[in-house]
Amino acid sequence: MSEGKIVGPFVASSADVEVPAKAQRRIFSAEEKKRILEETDRALANGGGVGAILRREGIYSSTLHSWRKERDRAVHKAFSQKRGPQPQRNPLVAENEKLRRHNQRLQEELEKAHIIIDVQKKVAKLLGHPITEMEKS
Repeated sequence: MSEGKIVGPFVASSADVEVPAKAQRRIFSAEEKKRILEETDRALANGGGVGAILRREGIYSSTLHSWRKERDRAVHKAFSQKRGPQPQRNPLVAENEKLRRHNQRLQEELEKAHIIIDVQKKVAKLLGHPITEMEKS
């Protein structure tokens, strides 16, 4: 039998109709994704027909779901961005705050030192060796 002739109900052709060993992943551009999402959103608003769109485009509902999530994240990111120049921090404010914390720590250490001195005076008095103001100097 020669190629291109009708053999029974089938037509023999010279075209290679073998399935490739490894399937190629389809890649959709942003415009295609947007078009499909808009079309499925319209179909949902009109009461259905999303399945027909998915079959026609050859995609799964999970793909459509992930595209919707991707779109929602992009919209959220676009609306949550702050506009304008970043505010400049005054270096004096940071230094002032650092000095304030240092002063607070020194105040606490001084208070502890006063408590220790008072305890030492009371212990010396109990032992019979009172500390006078002259001895401190």
